[in-house]
Amino acid sequence: MRRQWFIWMIVLCFFCSLFPNEAKAMSVSAKSAILMEQTTGRVLFEKDAHTKRRIASITKIMTAILAIESGKWEELVTVSERAVRTEGSSIYLKQGEKIALKHLVYGLMLRSGNDAAVAIAEHVGGSVEGFVFLMNEKAAEIGMTNTQFANPHGLDDAENHYSTAYDMALLMRYAMQNEQFREVSGTKLYRAPNPTEDWDRVWRNKNKLLTHLYEYCTGGKTGYTKRAKRTLVTTASKDGLELIAVTINAGDDWNDHIAMYEHGFANYELVTIKATTIVQDIKDPFYGDHLFVVRDFIYPITKKEGQLLRLERKLLRPQERWKETGVPSVVGRAELYIGNEKVDDTPIFYKQEKKKRSFFDWLLGVDSDG
Repeated sequence: MRRQWFIWMIVLCFFCSLFPNEAKAMSVSAKSAILMEQTTGRVLFEKDAHTKRRIASITKIMTAILAIESGKWEELVTVSERAVRTEGSSIYLKQGEKIALKHLVYGLMLRSGNDAAVAIAEHVGGSVEGFVFLMNEKAAEIGMTNTQFANPHGLDDAENHYSTAYDMALLMRYAMQNEQFREVSGTKLYRAPNPTEDWDRVWRNKNKLLTHLYEYCTGGKTGYTKRAKRTLVTTASKDGLELIAVTINAGDDWNDHIAMYEHGFANYELVTIKATTIVQDIKDPFYGDHLFVVRDFIYPITKKEGQLLRLERKLLRPQERWKETGVPSVVGRAELYIGNEKVDDTPIFYKQEKKKRSFFDWLLGVDSDG
């Protein structure tokens, strides 16, 4: 009996060795989690990513990007009583002091200052309420369909303040397109002048993945309240692949993020597929060599998916009326598939022929288009 068991174990190990590249099933402690590729927005892993939950201080990602986009980066902000009385984490602002908006954003992102959040909101939005309106406008613009903001800091003082792991990944993806935000998010230590004291304010980032736990981490934002529990949004980059990880209500968020990143980096590669090949050697006499595309496809894929990639071309049937109206600029789509699933597409354009100028046009200095 023991001999049979031993033989079966050898057979099992042999079959397992045939599939060394198969991704292991991954689990995380978080109630909601997501891993998203930054360039394309492709979701590489998710767990209950569309459930609305309290989000705590990762709210401040929205506060920060709105402050950066406001164009008031160098302006001085006068700190109000409301700001200094805000409970929770603080950068210890004083009522009436004047501090540059940029310093407040660093204090917001690195030390999670709730006082900084209110000071930013009042300066950029005219009031906290006005700023919250801007937050929800931006959320709608980004496509955060399951998100509602009620304050600029994420404290549990409002019932209608929530988001999802997916929506927060969308927000971080949007924010990371801004170079100033990327710099703030990735700063480990920041020194802000403190004119009223003999010492500067020195802020060390609370994001432990960035400061020492994970060498590929490039930024992020921490969060915690009693009702939301631990929340975390981070970014990481390795070998040209940029990823975003989000966890909400996580008991072991640092390790959750490392596990998701290791999964992503081990199994996915960002590849470029030349879309120009789809408009070459067109046999249709009408289209001939008049077609072109303006971008290639860039997409994160696994090794297995690389064998299933294919391009398709869909063109409009030439119309008789085009003789009068002219050929439209967009005449089709180039489509990228993984197996039977379309994952991306891009327009196919028609290159209009320029009419030759006659001798009289040249003589009079008239172009063929008038």
